[in-house]
Amino acid sequence: MDKIIKIILAVLFFVCLFNMPYGYFQIVRFVALVGFAILAYNANEQGHKREVIIYVCLTILFQPIFKIALGRIVWNVVDVIVGIGLIASIFIKPKQL
Repeated sequence: MDKIIKIILAVLFFVCLFNMPYGYFQIVRFVALVGFAILAYNANEQGHKREVIIYVCLTILFQPIFKIALGRIVWNVVDVIVGIGLIASIFIKPKQL
């Protein structure tokens, strides 16, 4: 299930690079909030503390209630980095702390 969530989130973030309507970005924020919360919960259940911290931080960054204004260019960079990180995390086994 985690792999599917990561792939969906990565695709959504990569699509953010295109000229999309504002509503799309709102949907991405909400889906990211739910997706990262699920990933954080699953990582906690598996004992991956480092992943829990990362996913909680990403949940806070992408949450749609108190928006963090970074500007379009910075958000594009964040989207690419997070998307690549999600894809990479599918193939990399986390270390348990």
